[in-house]
Amino acid sequence: MKREHSDGAAGLAAAARRDGTPAAMAGPATEAILALGTRHLYPTYPRPGLVLEKGLGCRVWDTEGREYVDLIGGIAVNALGHAHPRMVAAIADQAGRLIHCSNLYHHPLQGALAARLAEISGLPRVFFCNSGTEAIEAAIKLARARARARGEEGRAGLVALLQGFHGRTLGALSVTSQESYRAPFEPLVPGVRFVPPGDTEALRRAVGPDTAALLIEPVQGEGGVRFLEPAFLAAARAACDAAGALLVFDEVQCGLGRTGRWFAFQEHGVMPDLVCVAKPLGGGLPLGALLGSEETAGILGAGAHGSTFGGGALACRAALEFLAVVEEEDLLARVRGTGQRALAALRDLAAALPAIREVRGRGLMIGIELNCPAAPVVAALRGRGYLVGSCRGEVLRLLPPYTIDPGLLEQFATTLGSVLRGETA
Repeated sequence: MKREHSDGAAGLAAAARRDGTPAAMAGPATEAILALGTRHLYPTYPRPGLVLEKGLGCRVWDTEGREYVDLIGGIAVNALGHAHPRMVAAIADQAGRLIHCSNLYHHPLQGALAARLAEISGLPRVFFCNSGTEAIEAAIKLARARARARGEEGRAGLVALLQGFHGRTLGALSVTSQESYRAPFEPLVPGVRFVPPGDTEALRRAVGPDTAALLIEPVQGEGGVRFLEPAFLAAARAACDAAGALLVFDEVQCGLGRTGRWFAFQEHGVMPDLVCVAKPLGGGLPLGALLGSEETAGILGAGAHGSTFGGGALACRAALEFLAVVEEEDLLARVRGTGQRALAALRDLAAALPAIREVRGRGLMIGIELNCPAAPVVAALRGRGYLVGSCRGEVLRLLPPYTIDPGLLEQFATTLGSVLRGETA
């Protein structure tokens, strides 16, 4: 039976109290772990009283033995699920050979991984780091160094999009528009302009002779899983060409297979100068990369930038195995097919439930915008055995493994409908 929005919200709040609070989820062992973290960790993450202990495939188990279907995938990191046998074997083998030697020396895997990334992206130059945020920092530094190398000292400006998210270090935060992220740490890096996504006229006005780079997420992940139109991306390329600026695509969340292509930009025929990647690249190990055109090759010379851990042997071995599994198991096609089935089931649900405003997605990057706050829905779903994310207050975010059975996503759609109707489990 359908309920009005207010009744449904009350039911969801009750479900959250039942199923999402630490008291409801934590036994003595879990309580001890939580107490230790509370005593010693900075409280930067608003987390439920849930301690995950192990995972296999698309499922995880907590310290109380409860099982969950993992539909957030470590925020797009666990693209092959948990404990994939090839990843486990490759990491174990490499750990017995060489884990780290720093970038003072060569090792056999860094060049091999760079060559593979160049092959799938069409961008022949690579700088390895540890995260997407660091890849953004490298892109900003490269863009400004390029201007200086060309004798354009006045070209230091950066343009980014409203609702975009690029990371939490000072440089990456400076090109992230959300005030809640920025305000506690101001003043940030100056010279940044923000334009609304999709507004080509505002984009053309903002990108000019003082612009070093334009940074865009082809799919705004933290911004609500919003897909930018091909025409807007093409306008971005044209604006950068006209102004002499670099076009930087942030594919940290949407890249490396998430949308059913190696890169989201490949669906639209718009080639960037730089691409930032991370999340699934290291198969769960910290690894990010800045991919660049040949024109940018000489900008960051010896000593201009660096990373102690970036491109380490263990992470590179994991990344090579991840890319091999995606290719050899034809997971890009699987992502497209599974995504189509999931979107069909969720859109059928949306047609029947006023609580769902819109379903957006491509491949296995899916946003479900609600007409109510997402947090209690996330908690209620957790109580039913599903782990999902949320963003922008009212959007459920799904980033499941590429290997997930389509039937699990269809079962999730059924459970989501039950939760939104306020039905008891």
